[in-house]
Amino acid sequence: MKFNKIKTDFLEYLEIEQNRSQKTIANYDHYLTRLSDFAGDIDVSDIDPEMIRKWRLWLHRLGSNTSDELSPITLNYHLIALRSFLKFCAKRDITAMNPAKIELARTKRKQVTFLNEDELESLFSQPNTDTINGLRDRAILELLFASGLRVSELVGLDRDHINLKRREFMVRGKGQKDRLVFISEQAAMWIQKYMDKRIDNAKPLFIRYSGSKKVDLSGNYYRLTARSIQRLVSRYALLAGITKHVSPHTMRHSFGTDLLMNGADLRTVQVMLGHSDISTTQIYTHITDPHLKNAYEKYHHKN
Repeated sequence: MKFNKIKTDFLEYLEIEQNRSQKTIANYDHYLTRLSDFAGDIDVSDIDPEMIRKWRLWLHRLGSNTSDELSPITLNYHLIALRSFLKFCAKRDITAMNPAKIELARTKRKQVTFLNEDELESLFSQPNTDTINGLRDRAILELLFASGLRVSELVGLDRDHINLKRREFMVRGKGQKDRLVFISEQAAMWIQKYMDKRIDNAKPLFIRYSGSKKVDLSGNYYRLTARSIQRLVSRYALLAGITKHVSPHTMRHSFGTDLLMNGADLRTVQVMLGHSDISTTQIYTHITDPHLKNAYEKYHHKN
């Protein structure tokens, strides 16, 4: 059976039966299209280890907008997409290679960047809260740190999603999974101040107030994009004199780190961050485990 035909069936399966997001489906389509770019519309049964080896080499040399070579992580995204495709073929009794034979490239674990208490206070103090823009931005910074939300989750929030009295709400994250999110009194206070200042009836929680495209043809305000949030976080970090690279994900790391440093267990942090696998949460442990220093102080021989 031809690859492109089965690929279309696979993408429809992701959408209908797996309820995957449109972004995830588009990514899988992109990665799998690169296989047909390399090998043509081959029979699925022709996908074998030798062909995959040659495809990996082709991908490695393909390059990107910022590098002459694709990174190992990006290469792995292609392989993960192919493994999922082959698993689908097995479910449909389509003759295909065993996906377990595809080994991912080794990657270096990224170092976790987080902000300490002084850096956070400096960052929070940068927006001019005498303006609606500044109130919105302060609320965004406070919410990112208080909740550990992904930027994609934050930009999708509507005004009626957050219960400021109970300081909790549900959010739909990766894999279309719902999780309960809590926020601090301080974050709730700044969100309320921002909401009290608004005179519009726009549905999104965080909206644009500047630029040529702040309203649509019906006069409704556009919600902020993930890129807009990234830019504002970076700008305020620069104004705060923070030299490390700061992004919305840095705030998420700061949330997870803060929980662990104050005694939360790894399983709790996993649930609060919405990690499907606890191994993802374990990136924090080498910098936050309070028991390591206690054990050192207790058991190491002192001269």
